[in-house]
Amino acid sequence: MIQKKICLVGSFAVGKTSLISRFVKSIFLEKYHTTVGVKVDKKVISIDGAEVTLMIWDLAGDDRFGSLQLSYLRGSAGCLLVADGTRRPTLDSAILLRDRIVEVAGEIPFLLLLNKADLQAEWEITDADLQPLTANGWKILRTSARTGEGVEDAFHQLAESTLTRQ
Repeated sequence: MIQKKICLVGSFAVGKTSLISRFVKSIFLEKYHTTVGVKVDKKVISIDGAEVTLMIWDLAGDDRFGSLQLSYLRGSAGCLLVADGTRRPTLDSAILLRDRIVEVAGEIPFLLLLNKADLQAEWEITDADLQPLTANGWKILRTSARTGEGVEDAFHQLAESTLTRQ
């Protein structure tokens, strides 16, 4: 069996824990729960007939992202950067975090998830904000932990990217 360590990083309250709960347990909890340090979940998925165990590390949201959290990235096969579509500064944080991730874990596969797609009318992140990122090859998906939109696809795409990089 293949095992891959996947980390979710982003500012506080962007929905990292909720995305993991939706993916692993198919649930969404209305109540906000702050992650302290790191929480690890796992889920076995099938990719091209192969069983892949994803060890999913939910890193505490912190716009400062200190050295303790950076150590959790070591050994990661891939990363989901999460931003909240309703809060533009969370995109800026995700962009900065990407640079820090490369410093610690190298050029690992990643996707940028714009979460809270169910709140599209309240979004502050625009297509113009994303254009420079897509021009630089960033893969960007819109997700909603509440409705499940794009969640399975995000984890599967990242897992496939980690397998092609072996």
